[in-house]
Amino acid sequence: GSLADLAWLRLNGNQLSGEIPRELGSLANLTSLWLAGNPLSGEIPPELGSLANLERLLLHNNRLSGEIPAELASLSNLESLSLGRNQLSGEIPPELGSLADLAWLRLNGNQLSGEIPRELGSLANLTSLWLAGNPLSGEIPPELGSLANLERLLLHNNRLSGEIPAELASLSNLESLSLGRNQLSGEIPPELGSLADLAWLRLNGNQLSGEIPPGLGGLANLKELDLGNNRLSGEIPRSWLTSLN
Repeated sequence: GSLADLAWLRLNGNQLSGEIPRELGSLANLTSLWLAGNPLSGEIPPELGSLANLERLLLHNNRLSGEIPAELASLSNLESLSLGRNQLSGEIPPELGSLADLAWLRLNGNQLSGEIPRELGSLANLTSLWLAGNPLSGEIPPELGSLANLERLLLHNNRLSGEIPAELASLSNLESLSLGRNQLSGEIPPELGSLADLAWLRLNGNQLSGEIPPGLGGLANLKELDLGNNRLSGEIPRSWLTSLN
């Protein structure tokens, strides 16, 4: 923590144990802190919120516990925040919605609860939002439809309920939409048929009802469509059979 000029600290993929030293919060010139893939434990030190120049904070694949410190919202230059596959609990801090430069937000595979903060819809530069594999509840915020640069929206394996917001059809750059294994209900929004770049659409394992929108068959780049284990009715759209021939 006394290395005042240090810009990169990468100790990922080792067998380092114990807690993350709070003293690392003194590395004022640090731009990349990569400690992923170790059995590190304990809480994320709130002192890391003092790293004003930090662009990448990669702590995934550890055994970190406790809540995500709201102090991380002070990292105004942060582009990548990856805390996935830990044992983090509590709610997602809505303050993270102020990280204007954030491109990657990966909090998957934790024990995060509560609702998805609507404030995340303000992350204009976000390309990947990965919140899968948590017990998150409540509805999918329609504000996520404002994420114009989003390419991956992965919310599967949670406890999300309510309808799929039609606003998600505004995500013109979206390539992956994975909402499977939740408790979503209502009909599949036909507006999703306008997502021209979509390659993966996974809505399986919910309580979706009604008919399959014929417009989904017009998704020319689609590689995988999973609608299994729902309550869908009606016929398979005839236009799909024509495109398969």
